[in-house]
Amino acid sequence: MLELKDRFGRKHDYLRISVTDRCNLRCLYCMPEEGVEFTESENVLRYDEIVEVVETGASLGITKLRITGGEPLIRPNLDGLIARLSSIPGITDIALTTNGIFLAKQAKALKEAGLNRVNISLDTLDAARFRFIARRGELKRVLEGIEAAADAGFDPIKLNCVLLKGVNEDEIAQFLKLAYERPLHVRFIEYMPIGHADENWRNHYLPLSRVLEIAEQEGYELSRREQVRGNGPSDDWQMAGAVGSFGLIHPISDHFCSNCNRLRLTADGNLKPCLYWMDELNVKNALGDRDAMKELFFKAMDIKPENHEMAAKLADNALSHVPTERRMSQIGG
Repeated sequence: MLELKDRFGRKHDYLRISVTDRCNLRCLYCMPEEGVEFTESENVLRYDEIVEVVETGASLGITKLRITGGEPLIRPNLDGLIARLSSIPGITDIALTTNGIFLAKQAKALKEAGLNRVNISLDTLDAARFRFIARRGELKRVLEGIEAAADAGFDPIKLNCVLLKGVNEDEIAQFLKLAYERPLHVRFIEYMPIGHADENWRNHYLPLSRVLEIAEQEGYELSRREQVRGNGPSDDWQMAGAVGSFGLIHPISDHFCSNCNRLRLTADGNLKPCLYWMDELNVKNALGDRDAMKELFFKAMDIKPENHEMAAKLADNALSHVPTERRMSQIGG
């Protein structure tokens, strides 16, 4: 079978699929408070079209999928799409990233449809601070979603916490305690300059070495652990005696580009080789033509750069490519 390998020998078997760029929250690290210009519904890929793209990708070695947004659970009948994707020959793993607000009502159906794993965004354990970061929504509903995911049998359940200097770094110890006491995998994520490499990003960026410092201060005995089941580039740690664990995703202070295995499909139909750079390939003209669609996948391999250079951006060094102007919600988290 043909394989998707880029110029640097990296094999790609993972596709992240954004099913919508719309979201019910306005998290301050993801989009401005007033929102962004959303894609008109008629220009969003239909489920039939997503299935067609994935079928082609699967024929080229794609085995793992992640459904993202925006907030994917606002897209109607998502469990129906999951069921169709899980039946495609070669697809062995399907995960979902969600803000959790609507998860309690959908967790069971998603699990029954074939969803294997779920990642839930949770940047704070304080209700008032949740409203500050997300600008809307209720922490209570996210916590209910976590419980529903556990009841539905999802394992592992990962919590994605974007660390923001001066905003939620004082909760690192609380999140570590949560992972110590409960069978959850807390993933601390560095704030990335996707679509807005401005002073706000620079002022709130926090390297994840801070998490290890806090863990040491709290007296945890740490050891590295094998990667928690999934597709992410997490640097995973175990606390002695803990029920759960934690991981560090540090695309800036310690980028993981050398083993990148992913492509992204945006809600408006663009195949994106790298999260940070502007390069995109529109799949819509290739729909209905399997050979043309394959060529787009191979072209994505040809134009994929060696790394994203976010650290260079932080240091104000020259970049080799043009960064994207799209926000994270417009690409797919």
